[in-house]
Amino acid sequence: MIFYSFFKTLVGKEVAVELKNDVVMTGTLHSVDQYLNVKLLNVKVVNPEKYPQLCTLQNCFIRGSVVRYIQIPPEHVDTELLQDAARKENAPAAKAKPAATASASS
Repeated sequence: MIFYSFFKTLVGKEVAVELKNDVVMTGTLHSVDQYLNVKLLNVKVVNPEKYPQLCTLQNCFIRGSVVRYIQIPPEHVDTELLQDAARKENAPAAKAKPAATASASS
């Protein structure tokens, strides 16, 4: 859930998404869900000569399982937020107190 929470803070920011088929698109992050599916607005393909069929694309929905990388400008990365979230997620669960056992007398 760390990445989901982190990406929700980036809604409205410009990001680049590299897909597993080597297509790279830039656009404004409109939404993200718990599966890390993303919706981009104002999409531009980084290499339009190689992918001319994608030049007319304005908005797109990208399934999370086809994403290789999401590139974020350094000024939008809140390292403190990420470190705190990682600490909370990796913190050991509070140990439950052992229940008192009653011994049966015969």
